[in-house]
Amino acid sequence: MTREQRIKKRYQAEKRFRMLGIGSIAIAIFFVFLLLFKVFSTGSTAFIKTTIQTEVDFNKELLELGEIENPTVDQIKSAEFFDVTYKAATGLYPYSNDDEERNVKQLLSGNYETEIKNYLINNPDVLGKKVTIELTSSDDLDQLHKGNFPRDIPEDRRRLNNFQLNIYDNLVEQGKIGTTFSNYFFFSGDSRDPEIAGVAGAVIGSFFSIIICLLIAFPIALMAAVYLEEFAPKNVVTDIIEININNLAAVPSIVFGLLGLGVLLGVFGLPRSTALVGGITLSLMTLPTIIIACRASLKAVPPSIREGALAVGASRVQTVMHHVVPLAMPGTLSGTIIGLAQALGETAPLLLIGMVAFVVDVPSVPTDPSTSLPVQIYLWSESAERGFVEKTSATIMLLIGFLITMNSLAVWARQKFERKW
Repeated sequence: MTREQRIKKRYQAEKRFRMLGIGSIAIAIFFVFLLLFKVFSTGSTAFIKTTIQTEVDFNKELLELGEIENPTVDQIKSAEFFDVTYKAATGLYPYSNDDEERNVKQLLSGNYETEIKNYLINNPDVLGKKVTIELTSSDDLDQLHKGNFPRDIPEDRRRLNNFQLNIYDNLVEQGKIGTTFSNYFFFSGDSRDPEIAGVAGAVIGSFFSIIICLLIAFPIALMAAVYLEEFAPKNVVTDIIEININNLAAVPSIVFGLLGLGVLLGVFGLPRSTALVGGITLSLMTLPTIIIACRASLKAVPPSIREGALAVGASRVQTVMHHVVPLAMPGTLSGTIIGLAQALGETAPLLLIGMVAFVVDVPSVPTDPSTSLPVQIYLWSESAERGFVEKTSATIMLLIGFLITMNSLAVWARQKFERKW
């Protein structure tokens, strides 16, 4: 084989390798976009809800407020709303028996009584009047109106029967069916009814967990990395410590969940299903990642910085804390943010410490029972109701948004504050 043939063969091999690389990247991008398309197309409808325009008669006699001229908010809250809400729900469509009456009421969400009560509390001037209110529909009607569930299938395979479909068609003809922003999804906690379930509790729980994780993991990891890199003697003990830190970074997260279950809950008796325990558990999992990133940043600082500081009379501690650590901080912060992003997406350790519990109330402090975004996704993905499918995808969208934001912040911080020599 001549020299020209060998060169040509190498160029052809290089071209094939380049094409294989481009093809691999293209396949990866295709599947990423496929995943995003599936999630966004399924979850985008969760941000809106279907409403039914319902006439409500705030009769003072029915509310048992007839003898009160100008009732206070507390008096309105303690009023008898059963008759008012019952007439409003059953007045959507004429019925002839108890089954049809029940079918009519099932078109509204299980929270319609609270919506009517809150409307009067926020608008006391409508007391004694008839007004039209947009009430949240049931999950079954909501999915039908959004086109997420077909109606041209046998009645025994549908959650809505033919009588309810006739009511729906009648309401559509009258223009009483509409859509609006879903305040429940963003501002409510979990619920057994998909139409009123929200992620507020999961978002607050994740926020508390990540803040606690940051407050514990970052200072401990920074001090450990500085000591190991700048002050610790190089001997067998420090070698064993470094090996264990590297090994802990690769340990499955569920092992840290077992640690939290056995030590934090079993030994110290901390409250179960709380963001406090979740944050401590996640901080233990994140520590090795931050230590490794911080040590790499400290190694990247040129020795001349240390030598120059020592030459002008600075002590070793002053050299490290005043010069080396600030210069290594961009890389340290990047590693910290990436570690927190990883902790934000963890599910297994939180399942073992009880954050998988059904929590309706939005937590106000880290010691309140709570859940997190990944666990909420896990819970809703196992639910049978069709409305939870879009809720699951919408929560995934929020989680992806948070992760992209945190990783972008890490890249920005590194590029903004990084020093090059």
